Amino acid sequence: MKILVIGAGGVGGAMAVAASNRDFFESFIVTDVDLAKAQRVAQRTGDSRFGAATVDASSAADVAALAKHHGADVVVNACDPRFNPGIFQGAFDAGVHYIDMAMTLSEPHATTPHQECGVKLGDAQFAVASDWERRGQLALCGLGIEPGFADVAARYAADHLFSTIDEVGVRDGANLTIDGYDFAPTFSIWTVIEECLNPPVVWERDRGWYCLPPFSEPEIFHFPEGIGDVECVHVEHEEVLLVPRWIDCEKVTFKYGLGDEFIAVLETLRKLGLDRTAPVNVRGTSVSPRDVVAACLPDPASLGDKMHGMTCAGTYVTGTGVDGKPRASYIYHVSDNAETMAKHGCQAVVWQTAINPVYALELIANGIWEGSGVLGPEAFDAVPYLDLMKSCGEIWKIDER
Repeated sequence: MKILVIGAGGVGGAMAVAASNRDFFESFIVTDVDLAKAQRVAQRTGDSRFGAATVDASSAADVAALAKHHGADVVVNACDPRFNPGIFQGAFDAGVHYIDMAMTLSEPHATTPHQECGVKLGDAQFAVASDWERRGQLALCGLGIEPGFADVAARYAADHLFSTIDEVGVRDGANLTIDGYDFAPTFSIWTVIEECLNPPVVWERDRGWYCLPPFSEPEIFHFPEGIGDVECVHVEHEEVLLVPRWIDCEKVTFKYGLGDEFIAVLETLRKLGLDRTAPVNVRGTSVSPRDVVAACLPDPASLGDKMHGMTCAGTYVTGTGVDGKPRASYIYHVSDNAETMAKHGCQAVVWQTAINPVYALELIANGIWEGSGVLGPEAFDAVPYLDLMKSCGEIWKIDER
């Protein structure tokens, strides 16, 4: 397998580190608009299979040409989702497979955004699913930690733990702290603003997809491994758009432990219009307010030596077990920043995200996961994935409640 990764940021860099220990691929080309940045990622591995190139991720023609030049079998999108259209189309035009960790962006409903869905996450990709299927190309969408591992966990629960499912509830929480910063997101602030300030989506069998106000329906969720109780709120996320397509259940939700201070900062950004992506004129210069916010904050990949604590991603499934009794199971993975920094030189959040597309690539390369069209992780057998995870030292667990 020849792999082309678009994006040499925190996740792209951590992907290279994770892949450098595996032998399923022939070449791994890291690309970025900043060639020097891509070169640093490739050189860090000390592996001759890795190379670097420059690319304009917004240009489908550029992505397709680069994929053809390197004879890529798959294009992996490690950029934030505003670049999805060009990378997704570029992979299709090149005739290769595609993987991303976040789907195409949504647009709120024009008149009732807190009740009805407008354009949903991934709608633009699912709209052309038949084209990908007809050409035998696979677009595996939403394959990070959340979405990604969380969807695999839902598939595993449906196939092996439950006879009927009431709710698939993805729950994410952490006890991370960062020295020297009052506010420093551990992931792309551009993406954080997008998913947290958009109306969150819920799915119910009898109602379909619908929206709520941001940060609604807070609940206290107990996270394992010493993290403890964390207040979680509704956030827009791909799992809600993916899980109901392949898993028989009554309801799907996603809630994230943001914390009051984090929510207050995001709400202030919204009130001031600093969450906007449309450029504004500043003394004759056209700038995006959201890009200014991102430029004022530290690069999340650089925070590892200042971070302390753990982050937990998982799927809480309730319903009837295979034994006919009520069951509630939290299938989760914890990433400890001290461990990821010591073992891999990557901070916990980006490492936890980056390892998952590497597992998917290995399963595809070995013919274990096969398919065509636009598919989510829950469309595939979960067991080979979870087995590979454990064999790589990333232990997932089940907390019965």
